Amino acid sequence: MAHAFTDSNFQSEVLTSDKLTVVDFWAEWCGPCRAIGPVIDELSKEYQGKVNVGKVNVDENPQVSMNYGITSIPAILFIKNGQVVDKLVGAQPKSNFVKKIEAHL
Repeated sequence: MAHAFTDSNFQSEVLTSDKLTVVDFWAEWCGPCRAIGPVIDELSKEYQGKVNVGKVNVDENPQVSMNYGITSIPAILFIKNGQVVDKLVGAQPKSNFVKKIEAHL
């Protein structure tokens, strides 16, 4: 399962991690977000130990969402060494996520 990133753990779980971190900004009411949820969970299993994969519920964690200027969801940020290195917006096929992850490993 993907990690649950929050306003309180984002710094320690994502920004200080030495691994690439995939962060899915989502909400319960968002259809496209629910559509890619299983893909995010699959990536979490497939890249376990190599890549951190997690989700930020934008309704419950407004601070992180504001910090990254998230205005439409799903928005997926690829963060490495505390910096955003790539981004996807909207529902995407799994192959697009894999391409981005492999490019930054």
